[in-house]
Amino acid sequence: MESETSCGVIGALTPGRKMYKKVDREVIKGLEEIVGESLFCDPEKMYDYMGDEYADPSMKKTPEVVVKPKNTEQIAAILKLTNRENIPVTPRGGGTGLCGGCVPLYGGIVLSLENMNKILEIDKKNMLAVVEAGVTLSDFYAEVEKANFFFPPHPGEEGAQIGGLISTNASGSRAVKYGGIRNYVRGLEVVLPQGEIINMGGKFIKNSTGYSLLNLLVGSEGTLGIITKAIISLLPKSPAMYTLIVPYDSLDDAIMSVPEIRNKVLPMAVEFIESDVIPPTEDLLNKKWPCKGRAYLMIIVDGVSEEEVLGTSETIANICQKHNIRSIDDIVIADTEERQRNVLEIRSNIYSALKRGTIEILDITVPPAVIGDYVAKVHEISKKYDIWLPTYGHAADGNVHTHLMKVGIKDGKLDEEETEGWRDKYPPARRELHMEAKKLEGIVSGEHGIGLSKMEYLPIFVDRAQIELMKGIKELFDPNNILNPGKIFEVKNSL
Repeated sequence: MESETSCGVIGALTPGRKMYKKVDREVIKGLEEIVGESLFCDPEKMYDYMGDEYADPSMKKTPEVVVKPKNTEQIAAILKLTNRENIPVTPRGGGTGLCGGCVPLYGGIVLSLENMNKILEIDKKNMLAVVEAGVTLSDFYAEVEKANFFFPPHPGEEGAQIGGLISTNASGSRAVKYGGIRNYVRGLEVVLPQGEIINMGGKFIKNSTGYSLLNLLVGSEGTLGIITKAIISLLPKSPAMYTLIVPYDSLDDAIMSVPEIRNKVLPMAVEFIESDVIPPTEDLLNKKWPCKGRAYLMIIVDGVSEEEVLGTSETIANICQKHNIRSIDDIVIADTEERQRNVLEIRSNIYSALKRGTIEILDITVPPAVIGDYVAKVHEISKKYDIWLPTYGHAADGNVHTHLMKVGIKDGKLDEEETEGWRDKYPPARRELHMEAKKLEGIVSGEHGIGLSKMEYLPIFVDRAQIELMKGIKELFDPNNILNPGKIFEVKNSL
């Protein structure tokens, strides 16, 4: 633990931050009384707490102190102190977000949930799990699997924490059949900005008891309260599951297959992937994608028996054959857990493979029926600005992830040289991508949240009356605006 002298002098006032109190020695002393040695102020140690996976280094900010409480009562005491002293608090999960949602914009305190990582209960009779907010997705999957249950949401990065996933209403590839995180949150324990602990929902299924504050907290990005505990609904494990990889010579043909698939069967997931993102990911993982094409659909189907899954797979294969696949024999079926894990690992690590050259990854969502129209616009914008815009996503729910890149690709690897003029090309290309989504009645974010990076687009996609209601809710929950200030939108007392 650093001395009080080293703590309390870190950080400086930033423009617009005069309304917040600096973390001084008295505040540090108060925090130490609450969490003991579970805090630090060393700038080198705080480096990893400056932001999330959003690539723009200018968006990262250094906090004045990082605290790692071990229980809900400590968090309540911290917020009572910070609310009284008017010090901003930025809640932090696994730091895997992609839009600057956990950047300590005004310095102050970063409150990390990493020490609250217990799976408290697997309730087999009610098919529920009770977990602390800092439990990682990978640990959660392991315990759920051990109990022979299934938790469908798969946002991709398994280092993400449950509290962060709930705070952004994450979903991932399986949402088309099973929905996102919101569909599985039965109850929440939350600490309000004033330090009051409240419990929402419970182990019951139905609830028509007043306004659903629980659903208000899901997706609130840590601006209304700090989620400390969650009751999560589980499902029976599917006895049979296959993953189909369907190669195409054209992304248009791949995308055009999806509406007919959705009209005939309900897969767990339908992903579209362009071939140019596969080689860098293979290289990163030292794994091989199972077939060759210019574009692919990755379709996951599950059911109560092998016969059901085989029948569904045959229906899908026949639909895809009508949309110009080379041959039905080219379809690869991953019918074992190992083969499915190999394919899913490659899909899940595309972002990691492209990270070095990524400026930003977008999270635009359009109505599923027009996803082909939107991807065609992405290609037009890529040609217009002569920049690489690798694109993939969740074809059956309309969620498209486009990487804005500062490098191109050469011989299956990211180019070492930056694309000429990318700094000038990036802002207009980014804007055009969003405006095309707006024309198609889309929305700015499907699963990543708004954070800092998408704030400018919120008023374009959401009307003023709704935003004013959101601001009113924020001010009601957090009148001093100490909790994750400057995220989603600015409110009057954050300036």
